[in-house]
This record gives sequence, structure tokens and C-alpha cells, in this order.
Amino acid sequence: MTVLILTCEQDVTADMVVAHLNEAGVPVVRLDPADLPGGVALSGEYVHGGFRGHLSAGGRLVSMSGLRSVWVRRPGVPATRVAEPSAWLTEESSQALYGMLRGAGARWMNHPDAARPARHKPWQLHLAQRSRLPVPATLITTFPQAARDFSERFPDLVVKPVSGAHPQEPSQVVPTSRVAPDADFTDVAYGPTLLQRRIAKRADIRLTVVGDRIFAARKAVAADADPDEVDVRFTTSAEPWRPVEAPPRLADAVHTYLRLAELAYGAFDFAEDSDGIWWFLECNQSGQFGFVEIETGQPIARSVAEWLTDRAPETDAHSDGSVRVAP
Repeated sequence: MTVLILTCEQDVTADMVVAHLNEAGVPVVRLDPADLPGGVALSGEYVHGGFRGHLSAGGRLVSMSGLRSVWVRRPGVPATRVAEPSAWLTEESSQALYGMLRGAGARWMNHPDAARPARHKPWQLHLAQRSRLPVPATLITTFPQAARDFSERFPDLVVKPVSGAHPQEPSQVVPTSRVAPDADFTDVAYGPTLLQRRIAKRADIRLTVVGDRIFAARKAVAADADPDEVDVRFTTSAEPWRPVEAPPRLADAVHTYLRLAELAYGAFDFAEDSDGIWWFLECNQSGQFGFVEIETGQPIARSVAEWLTDRAPETDAHSDGSVRVAP
């Protein structure tokens, strides 16, 4: 049985998982939907009440009935590398590929039907509240007056994009920024704006969940850190990521979140305050983990490979810094 990985050509995170699959002797096919049609080809036949489908990529042919699992890691948009791309061809290619794969009987990390809404920040906040995760006061609005009223109730705010990266080519990451005390908020009317109470954090937390296994890592904030540096991706801190144990109640809440979202994988970001509370910021359903594994030594890539091959560890006791939470 074959593991199918849908991702872009340059993806170090996927490379780490492929290495473990190769070591275990598990067949792997890796392709980017952006190369369909062309470098990637497909065929599906629905005859006499049955389905036979095949995918071709990199000179390899795989039967869809022979797929063990599908990892939707960081795939490109279908049909974007053809000579004359069009919205019509993208839609045709997307429906053909994902429509056939849905009928393959493979397990997904994560299923497209769950992954798509999981990207929506308002939905993430809703799920976090339902899961009883601590959520900072947040406002998403196009009403300038609502933003002004919110800033009066919560004077120390940050602003962040609702959707994440700006849709450029290549996409540009938009950092979370601190709101100036004299902000006018008039421009809020020109597009949905996400305002959130700033957590005076003493550490950033990245919590990676693979199936029922949780890997938590902590990056301390230096005592002399600039309070305006609120986005860990753009800080100048030399502090390393270190493995840490997730509080039991929070671990249960995180697993509840993934169950409600119908996700098998999630990369959670939290801000730890001076009282030790982990405040939920977001959950990336296809987030990277390579940088955490490199610094902490936590075997996240191996755990992803085990999940994709359905080879769960035999015991609940791990010496690698992870914990298992019963679903």
C-alpha cells in the first residue's frame, strides 16, 4: 500500500517524513497538483458499479485503490503550471483529482472537506471557545466605531490578518503587529480587521498534534525583549525551542478541538503569560514542524510517518517528549 503526499516541490517538512517512510520500506508517491495536467496525469473509470483510478507522477504509476493514506501537506493549486492557465482548467483539474481521491478509501491528513474551513480564523476562535481553550478578547470588524469601542475596553491590542498570508506570488507573510495607542481605526471600513488583546507573554508555545500524540515546545521571551515584537516569526530572540509538557486540561482541550474540526493533524500556537496560562492564538491545519523538531529533537516527522502507515506505537509511554491523549 502506498502513501500519497500532496505538496510543493521544495518542502523540507515533507522531506523529513519521506525519509522515515523510505527507511520503513513504505512506497511513497509525492506530487504537486499544480503539475496537473502535465507532469501529473490521472485516469478514473466507473464501470459495472466499480471504480478503477490511477495517478502518474515522476515516471511512477499508482493505483488509487492501492493508496494507504493521503497527506495534504502544502499542495499547489491544480493546473497553475500549464502553458495557458485558467480558472476553468483549475476547477476541472481540482474536481477530477480530489473527487477521485475521495473515493479511494484512503485515510487523510487532513481531509479537504475539513481542512478548508479549518483555515478560517473566525472558525478557529469558535472551535477554541467550544473546546474551552483560553482565547484572548478578539474583534473582527469593518465598523470603525466598533474598533474604537473595543480599543477603549482593551487598550493594548495587536492587529493581524484574518486569512494569513497575502495572496502574492510568492505569497508574503503579514506579521502580527502592535496597535499604536493613538490609532484612528478609520481604515477598518476598507476591509475586515482582526484586533486582539495583546498577551504580555513570557514565552511562545508551539503545540503539534499528530493523531493522538502531542508534542509541545516552548520558546522563552527574553527579559529585555521589545514589547512591540509580538510575532515570534519576526523576533530577534536567540532563545531556542525546548520540549515542555502540555498541561493535562489543555491537552484534553486541544484534542477536543481537533475532534470537532475533524482533523488528524494540527499545529497550535499559544502565548504563555506571567501566570503560566497558555492563550490560544491559532491552529494551522498544515503547519510546519521541521524547525521545532530540529531544535527539540522531538520525533514529529516519525510520528507523521507512523500515522500515515497506520503503525501506532504499542504503548502509551514515550521517552521522546510526546504524550498520547485518548480521543
